[in-house]
Amino acid sequence: MLRPSLVAGLLFVQQAQAQNVTLSVDQVAGTWRLVAASAWNGSTRNDAPYGPAPLGLITYTRDGRVMAIICHSGRKPLASGDRISASTDERAEAFATSFSYAGRYSLSGDKIIHGVELASVQNWVDTDLVRLVRLEGNRITLTTPPISVGGEIRTTELVWERVQ
Repeated sequence: MLRPSLVAGLLFVQQAQAQNVTLSVDQVAGTWRLVAASAWNGSTRNDAPYGPAPLGLITYTRDGRVMAIICHSGRKPLASGDRISASTDERAEAFATSFSYAGRYSLSGDKIIHGVELASVQNWVDTDLVRLVRLEGNRITLTTPPISVGGEIRTTELVWERVQ
């Protein structure tokens, strides 16, 4: 029997092989708003990994820069409004329900590689985040390879819509 993480990995490879397209900067440049997110652990699909109405923006510039931020839906404001003096629990919740990064990007066939230069998760800095890309009209879908999230290996699919 195949392990869920192996199944998710095989699905990522199959999707990559099925695309067989070459992306251009003109196709991806611009700002995109997150409209849907789902995750697959090899056996179960979660259609709300960031809550029922997550927020996010990702911007690709023509000169090869990327900036992304994603926030879970239903985030609570800090009681004091001060991120430093907020309670440990409030800071932990704020950190766990939002992430962002910026850096350079490059295109390779049907993949986009985000070369992270700074991030809310320090471990991502100086790493490459590879995303399988599918373009459909004014929407772009980014799919991660299998990665560990919350102790579970999963593939995440994010659907973004071009901001006009």
